[in-house]
Amino acid sequence: MGTVAGTLVCALGGLAGAAFALPFRAVKGMKYESYWLVYAIAGLVVFPALLAQTTCPGVWDFIGNADGSVLARCIGFGALWGVGGLTWGLMIRYLGIGLGLAIGCGLCSATGTLIPPIVSGRAGDLFKDTAAIVTFVSVLVSLFGIVLVGFAGKLKEGELDEEAKKKAVAEFDFKKGMVVALFSGIASAGMNFGLQGGAPLEAAAAGAGVDQKWIGMPVLVIVLWGGFVVNAAWCLWQNAKNGSFADYANGAKSVAPVAFAAFAGVLWACQFVCQKVGEPAMGEMRYISFAVVMGSCVLFSSLIGVVLGEWKGTGVKTRIALGAGLAVLAASIGIAVVAKSL
Repeated sequence: MGTVAGTLVCALGGLAGAAFALPFRAVKGMKYESYWLVYAIAGLVVFPALLAQTTCPGVWDFIGNADGSVLARCIGFGALWGVGGLTWGLMIRYLGIGLGLAIGCGLCSATGTLIPPIVSGRAGDLFKDTAAIVTFVSVLVSLFGIVLVGFAGKLKEGELDEEAKKKAVAEFDFKKGMVVALFSGIASAGMNFGLQGGAPLEAAAAGAGVDQKWIGMPVLVIVLWGGFVVNAAWCLWQNAKNGSFADYANGAKSVAPVAFAAFAGVLWACQFVCQKVGEPAMGEMRYISFAVVMGSCVLFSSLIGVVLGEWKGTGVKTRIALGAGLAVLAASIGIAVVAKSL
């Protein structure tokens, strides 16, 4: 896979991340914590395990023989993401798909992309040559685009009356949503910390002859285990608190809600499957793969928000800010692609 193709695969992951919440709109008769547990089982455990088993022969041997510190690091960062991921759905409920994912992904992108090379003592890699500098610029451009989309959201908050806001997003609450987004965006960066922390697992897979595209699957499986533990514990606690265990029995009778919730989980997992598939082709600039996924997620989620009418009724200034933000985000992906040829 060429470097440009690797970048585009990561961008495709952003599309999956942007669309993951859409199936939830078809889930009826189940409370939030119940359909979220179905999503977690499908997206954090079943789908990644089946994919890893299919594409990475020996995956369970690589995991079983890995150093305990590596496993602990990956699981721990996965759990940190799990804490942030729990509030991802709430963020969308309060801000909508377009604005919610723009702000959350922006914070997640900045934190998850820039901190790993700094913490690992490789901050110099950010500026070591022309390609690295242009790549770094693409990250900054992406963040600027996200700021513009967030600004458009703030303008939207001041323009629409409560009835219009609720029509577009049933539980719209900008202040509450911003608090959730700030927390969720930063904590969710733990996903990339974990994905970048399993190099020994990838080396073991590569040494065993696994195709380069799939050597990241053992790492993904382990990181998602950490996230699943946190999500499952919270969901079961909420089930007990709210008396909603009956949702699962009702879901068994009506397959559609469970199927849609499970499909949302698979879509969500696909964004990081794409990241790990595209990373090997990006070489030393692989740290930007997360920024490409997050930036394209904001781009596509904003477009989805437009289609769903979340920006209906806003003024010219707001739409210009939104359009400018989307154009800048598209440009940032283009810059990242160009950087690979320098």
